[in-house]
Amino acid sequence: MSEQERTSSIFPVKTTGGQEKTVATFVSTRAVQKSKPIYSVLALDTWKGYVLFEAPNSQVVDESIQGFKHVRSKIPGMMQYSDIEKFLVTKSMVAELNEGDTVEIVAGPFKTMRAKISRLDKEKQEITVILIDTAFAMPITIDASYVKVVERAKPEPAK
Repeated sequence: MSEQERTSSIFPVKTTGGQEKTVATFVSTRAVQKSKPIYSVLALDTWKGYVLFEAPNSQVVDESIQGFKHVRSKIPGMMQYSDIEKFLVTKSMVAELNEGDTVEIVAGPFKTMRAKISRLDKEKQEITVILIDTAFAMPITIDASYVKVVERAKPEPAK
């Protein structure tokens, strides 16, 4: 464990909705100009209205956010790394899919169409699907991130 990890904490700050990246950029620039020890700034798309700051103590964050109009308040207390770890680690979409799952295509030329997964290629992050609502079976290979699961395949009963 490095020196920084032992002495830093994560502090959440409430912001105006939609202004998270503006606040993150402004505060990080101000921290560099004033030599404030803010180690990292995190504005997640999934957390609307919040920006996370990693700093040695709460006072450094208070001084860095002071006077900026899009900052609403600093949330009292600290967060643990384990609280935000799930947002930082990306999961492979292919790992969550199985052959036989029914999916909806959410991007590309076949957007909004439903299909059944016939093959998974974990290395390339691609899947081969067969469109359901077409007159003939047409296999298409697409990126795994282009689909969302509508219905999981039912497991085969054991014999």
